[in-house]
Amino acid sequence: MKPQVNGDLCIGCGMCASMCPEVFIMSDDGKAEVIAGANYAAFADTIKEAVESCPTKAISA
Repeated sequence: MKPQVNGDLCIGCGMCASMCPEVFIMSDDGKAEVIAGANYAAFADTIKEAVESCPTKAISA
């Protein structure tokens, strides 16, 4: 399943991008974004960890 980042909740800490750079990047505005077309299934466990680690609960999957 493709994760989603709520830009209104994201504070740009970068934890998701550091945990799973294959799926998350930091945009020019300093917020996290999901990489379009990434192999989400291959990184499902790491995505789950990123969801659980997000301090503002801005990521859902």
